[in-house]
Amino acid sequence: MDKTYNPQDIEQSLYQDWEENGYFKPSGKGDAYSIMIPPPNVTGSLHMGHAFQDTIMDTLTRYKRMQGNNTLWQVGTDHAGIATQMVVERKLAAEEGKTRHDLGRDAFIDKIWQWKDQSGGTITKQLRRLGASVDWDRERFTMDEGLSEAVKEVFVRLHKEDLIYRGKRLVNWDPKLHTAISDLEVENKDKQGHMWNLRYPLADGVKTLDGKDYIVVATTRPETMLGDTGVAVNPEDERYKNLIGKEILLPIVNRRIPIVADEHADMEKGTGCVKITPAHDFNDNEVGKRHQLPMINVFNKDAAILATGETYTFDGKELELDAPIPERFQGLDRFDARKLVVDEFEQAGLLEKIDDHSLTVPYGDRSGVVIEPLLTDQWYVRVAPLAKVATEAVENGEIQFVPKQYENMYFSWMRDVQDWCISRQLWWGHRIPAWYDEQGNVFVGRDETEVRRENNIADDVQLTQDEDVLDTWFSSALWTFSTQGWPQNTDDLRVFHPSDTLVTGFDIIFFWVARMIMMTMHFIKDENGKPQVPFKTVYVTGLIRDENGDKMSKSKGNVLDPLDMIDGIDLESLVEKRTGNMMQPQLAKKIEKNTRKTFADGIEPHGTDALRFTLAAMASTGRDINWDMNRLEGYRNFCNKLWNASRYVLMNTEEQDCGFNDAEKVYSLADRWILGQFQNTVKTFTEHLDNYRFDLAANTIYEFTWNQFCDWYLELTKPILFKGTDVQQRGTRHTLITVLEGLLRLMHPLMPYITETIWRRVAPLAGIEAKTIMLERFPVFDQSQVDETAMADLEWVKQFILAIRNIRGEMDISPNKPLNVLLAKASEQDLRRLEDNQAFLSSLAKLEAFTVLENANEAPASATAFIGNLEILIPMAGLIDVDAELARIAKQLEKAEKGLEQVEKKLANEKFVNNAPEAVLAKEKEKLAEFSDAKAKLLEQKAKIESL
Repeated sequence: MDKTYNPQDIEQSLYQDWEENGYFKPSGKGDAYSIMIPPPNVTGSLHMGHAFQDTIMDTLTRYKRMQGNNTLWQVGTDHAGIATQMVVERKLAAEEGKTRHDLGRDAFIDKIWQWKDQSGGTITKQLRRLGASVDWDRERFTMDEGLSEAVKEVFVRLHKEDLIYRGKRLVNWDPKLHTAISDLEVENKDKQGHMWNLRYPLADGVKTLDGKDYIVVATTRPETMLGDTGVAVNPEDERYKNLIGKEILLPIVNRRIPIVADEHADMEKGTGCVKITPAHDFNDNEVGKRHQLPMINVFNKDAAILATGETYTFDGKELELDAPIPERFQGLDRFDARKLVVDEFEQAGLLEKIDDHSLTVPYGDRSGVVIEPLLTDQWYVRVAPLAKVATEAVENGEIQFVPKQYENMYFSWMRDVQDWCISRQLWWGHRIPAWYDEQGNVFVGRDETEVRRENNIADDVQLTQDEDVLDTWFSSALWTFSTQGWPQNTDDLRVFHPSDTLVTGFDIIFFWVARMIMMTMHFIKDENGKPQVPFKTVYVTGLIRDENGDKMSKSKGNVLDPLDMIDGIDLESLVEKRTGNMMQPQLAKKIEKNTRKTFADGIEPHGTDALRFTLAAMASTGRDINWDMNRLEGYRNFCNKLWNASRYVLMNTEEQDCGFNDAEKVYSLADRWILGQFQNTVKTFTEHLDNYRFDLAANTIYEFTWNQFCDWYLELTKPILFKGTDVQQRGTRHTLITVLEGLLRLMHPLMPYITETIWRRVAPLAGIEAKTIMLERFPVFDQSQVDETAMADLEWVKQFILAIRNIRGEMDISPNKPLNVLLAKASEQDLRRLEDNQAFLSSLAKLEAFTVLENANEAPASATAFIGNLEILIPMAGLIDVDAELARIAKQLEKAEKGLEQVEKKLANEKFVNNAPEAVLAKEKEKLAEFSDAKAKLLEQKAKIESL
């Protein structure tokens, strides 16, 4: 093995070897185990969230593969409707100066497929860098032929069952992209704005109780008043009870609108009067529905003012209601219309006041423009009938959430579901399989031929296919079964469905997880007709945040690229990466400054295994993770530790008799101890993986590898390997290889590259001829290898050695100076252990002689340590320079006392204690404990030395 661990030298070539040899494919043997990857966007590149979730999925997949399961990790990508269309549109504009409309729909779609073939595989290449053991031969794409067939089939069947319909309803409308978008694609931003208080004159001479001929409504969107169809007051509000059922005369448009009683109006908030615009606000829409107010849409698809308001009833029918809009407003952008509305209210003496106001504004996450609630014709799925069965599946435990608390989030959505808008006004996506005749009648079918045949439509009748495409979430809702060949009843569907574990984030429990459960249970039944679940366990991860706990975002400049963690990146490249495409110079300057401060030396290469281990070690169930570069560095050191330990093992075993024949072997206490420790580690590690506690599993294997195997066991082998008999050396070599080979198999799911590389050198020494570790058996706990006596004896030896080392450290005695040890209150067991292990103790603790005292009072002035009742005494006379040591302690004592005084003073300051953040207070209290502890120890040392 190379002297230095260098992940760059081993990772990519090793992955290529795995993929070419087909090691990731299902074996066809054992019980099936499958995971369906949440399909990343085809436009995407790897981010820390992907790295986190893919690490967990790959760990589970490799673990189950090694346990002998017929394992499939199904890979694929999502066509990402809006994102992909935007990427190709930008490319078209930059390279050819054209828009998609210049090309036409078919030619533009061809351009997207060309882009997908050339550039759409970035994220799958990056997945390989993470070591993802997916079956690449089964890679799917949500727009491939098979999945497109499944999408059409589902749409047609749901429509026939009256579970899909077309209707005019309020949606999140993106005025720049000209499409409806889902709530998940809306980014809510906190902004400073205004609250305009407007006077609405009462009609017919009606007055308020205090004699006013108007009421005041407050709004953050004055422009929408052009579409007001009512004003709501709370039915319990004494100020306005006499006005319920009366009307106001809406300024500017001079339309009479009613005053209705509704609990949506909060008596304690503002004036208690709320303007109702059912066509432009989701809350108002619900109020309007309750009171059957008309809906008046005043915006076009650019969010500019129409010439005449479009009027509808709540069942989407056109209403014969005259709603003209003054010519001066027509065609104005919504924000220009806002200014004009406010100006006219002011000129008419109807502007009561303007207050500064903090508000949350919805933006399109792709377009960056303010989203407008808009009344449009869209396709919908009736969700309630599907949700009932899907809710029961979680209630009865067919599907388990880990952590369990996320079931409550699932239930809260599923017990109050709204119909799902599935249409999008895009060109890229699954075209809706619906056709219209010239009279506007709609026909749904798998293709036009079927539509004509089933509806007896003659060939000379012109049919036009719906221009819209389906929401991307519609095709991904079918992911677990469409990827396995449905609607055909394939072998893969029978073997790998339902899948076992879904790994996902809490933010898409409703948008994806719930919809998969609903769709799967509606369409996939077992041989007895029972609805089949898509997966048995949903493992919900937290978010990866930056070191300060902030969400990673490009606008904050705190995004970390997992490939930079793996390969490293210099500071200048990192700065360019974070600020290169920024349009705001001030923001770019701020991000550059923070980047230079945080990553003064850039990012060193750490390798994939260190990154994966870090992510696993931080994966406490369901909690967000604050990224910590120090932990990544620490686990890079862990890889080094394993590499160097393996080199030590190989140097002492290669070309040696390691006892894997019938030759006689004698196992030392250390050998028997480490074999037992390893078995206990196997048991604990396996339990943690089975319970999805990747953090505890990682910590278990770290502790065993670093502390037990590397720091203790390897040190304990040296006396035997250097001075033991042939049979003793053979036993220790056999143990070294046995434990290291087993440890590598145990670690492999978490750290695939380094374990495979070392294992290929170690396995032949154990008589193993297999080509890859990933197809070897995962270690199984073996109680027969746990020698409880040996475990207890060696722990006693460790405590003895540590006691001596602690005394050396406290008294500043050289580690190379041989010591005489006095023992008092020794039990028979202590004496046996001493007799059996003198060689270990003498060698590792540098001890010259042992004397057992009948009476501890016989001992000269000594430094003392205890193991149970056993007293270990090291006579101090002649070992140290008393004056020099007292002077050293005095200096340290002065420093500790000064620190203690400063902290005590700070914590005695009431102003500081009352105003300091909780984290700062906790830190100060921690310092107080540290300084107090240090002072006590130093005083104890001082007393011991003074006694000499």
